[in-house]
Amino acid sequence: MSKSRRVEKTIKISIALTFVVACGAVVLGMGIYFYVGRDLPSIQTLKHYQPSAVTKFYSEDKELIAEYFVERREVVPLDKIPVSLIQAFVAGEDARFFRHRGLDYIAILRALVKNLFSGEIVQGGSTITQQVVKSLLLSPEKSIGRKLKEAILAYRIEKHLTKDEILYLYLNQIYLGHGAYGVAAASEVYFGKPVDQLTLAEGALLAGLAQAPSKYSPLSHPEQAKRRQLYILNRMVEEGFISPFDSLAASQRPLRFSPRHNPFLEKAPHFSDHVKRYIEEKYGKERLLRGGLRVYTTLDTRMQRAAQEAVEAGLRELEKRQKYSASGESQAPEAALISIDLETGYVKALVGGRDFKKSQYNRAIQARRQTGSAFKPIVYASALDRGYTPVSILVDSPLAFESGGKVWRPKNFDGKFLGPITVRTALTHSVNVVTVKLAQHLGIEYIHEYARRLGISSPLSDDLSVALGSSSLSLFELTKAYGVFANQGRTLKPIFVKKVTDRNGKVLEENLPPFRPEGSSSPSEGGASNPLSQPVAYENDGNQLISPQTAYIMTHLLQGVVQNGTGWRAKSLGRPVAAKTGTTDQFFDAWFIGYTPELVTGVWVGFDSDRSLGEGETGATAAAPIWVDYMSKALNDKPIRDFPIPLGIEFMRVEPRTGHPSSRKDALLECFREGSIAERKIPTALRTTTDFFKLDMNFSARFP
Repeated sequence: MSKSRRVEKTIKISIALTFVVACGAVVLGMGIYFYVGRDLPSIQTLKHYQPSAVTKFYSEDKELIAEYFVERREVVPLDKIPVSLIQAFVAGEDARFFRHRGLDYIAILRALVKNLFSGEIVQGGSTITQQVVKSLLLSPEKSIGRKLKEAILAYRIEKHLTKDEILYLYLNQIYLGHGAYGVAAASEVYFGKPVDQLTLAEGALLAGLAQAPSKYSPLSHPEQAKRRQLYILNRMVEEGFISPFDSLAASQRPLRFSPRHNPFLEKAPHFSDHVKRYIEEKYGKERLLRGGLRVYTTLDTRMQRAAQEAVEAGLRELEKRQKYSASGESQAPEAALISIDLETGYVKALVGGRDFKKSQYNRAIQARRQTGSAFKPIVYASALDRGYTPVSILVDSPLAFESGGKVWRPKNFDGKFLGPITVRTALTHSVNVVTVKLAQHLGIEYIHEYARRLGISSPLSDDLSVALGSSSLSLFELTKAYGVFANQGRTLKPIFVKKVTDRNGKVLEENLPPFRPEGSSSPSEGGASNPLSQPVAYENDGNQLISPQTAYIMTHLLQGVVQNGTGWRAKSLGRPVAAKTGTTDQFFDAWFIGYTPELVTGVWVGFDSDRSLGEGETGATAAAPIWVDYMSKALNDKPIRDFPIPLGIEFMRVEPRTGHPSSRKDALLECFREGSIAERKIPTALRTTTDFFKLDMNFSARFP
């Protein structure tokens, strides 16, 4: 065989073999592609990207007060991310991103060479598309099979998504250290600002974190972070994204880090924790921690700060007075405060304890403590609905009850007895014995039923001691009950959450304040309470728990407690206030609950354990200063208003001690349910109606 023919035959064999090998390689490649790709996750899920996102709670004045999450992430559209930040990531992570189809073989080779020469990983070989695959579609295992899957998915993603869509996924998904997922969260974590406000220098630093967030953290390793930032800036120059001048200016710009503090621990932790429980119960823990909900609460941060400051100041004064011998944190006195807007039902401030980091126990809502005399207004309100009036006479005299061989003798705080006194005097001076006598006449079951009607849900004592506050109630429920008096007998429905939306802004729930009659509270001139303002009519729409007349008479009586009784500290507000103190045996608990036409606020002070606050630490001494401190700040920009008078109320001048009609100048202007004066056969000349146009405005009225 000639040489030429042998060469020709060799060529033909080589071609045939090459063809066979090529076909085999294609078949093998296709086989591997279809075998590996047969059970790969669908990339359609990326079209509906719903990553774990932060749920945020906002105050009524738009301040962020709490965040809940598994991954701290704020998903933002690509048009909210600065172009320079996008370019920084592309330059540092995948310079040929806009030119390749998912895999960049040149970049893989270049990264290998650079990493070998530097002795460390300074550049990755994976494309941005591959990193999206790793993060969203595959497990983190390292194997040849996983790398093949990654390559196939990267190719598929490039076929079905645009480059902008891939960048959107990448920049919102990437972990950048210190719990921050995505560039928006990282911007807040490191610089305390929205992502759209990042500078070139800041963006380059964030882009440098992508390779190794812990290693290049500016908070932990500032020098390494700076070197990485310079590398990113140089890469941006090489890729033509910025000029050398821009790079130099950015590298010399000082960086100010403002790590974001946890607003949950600073703003209103007990309030936020209560709202969290509500959201978790209604929407589930998964949605709370991953759903990116927006919860708009009723909290007023100015009032909340005032509440927290008042609580802390009051407790420090208490500690200064008593000089406690502290044997541990558990022995520190505690306090709680809750304040509710009467017009809307919005809970404006809530303090569940002095330090949430030490104790998450919410003493405003979860704790049940004996109330002492703070329960008495419920007893007296029930008496008004059984025919008693503010001038009904009760005899304050010794009383004894025997049961099971034991004798109970109710005592007054000062150990004295006053003889015949009016209902008003009994409540003003918190006289125990006559309150027990009143309860004995009314019946325990009736008092229980009346308390339930006012919203008290805790178990109540089954003996006459219930009248003196032996039952353990929460500050929340007792404050809410006082709110019925303040709300003209209508139910007060406290609202913590105004609105909840999902991550896309869809409203999931909205809680609107109840209807309130126009003119229900009007400005008062000169700060004095004018009980003869224009009467207001109220329609019973099912929310009327007690009559407006009973509620107003109770308000009038509780104003007397402030003017002449145990609630005297509240007079310093210089505006109409109705309130009552409460003190339990051995000074274990101190209460002060009161309201103005705008707010009802309750305060409790005590130890978590059974321990006395100290001799003389009554509601007037330990709790009232906190209440006054808070309310003076909460209302300092509010006009002075009178308590509205409902129709069906009339006034009469009476002698304060006996309740008899009087025309003397120092007579007390007492209020009655319409018709009750006529039943006492009082001369018309001594009566004063609420008819605004028939009033003799020249009389002198003294308010208890």
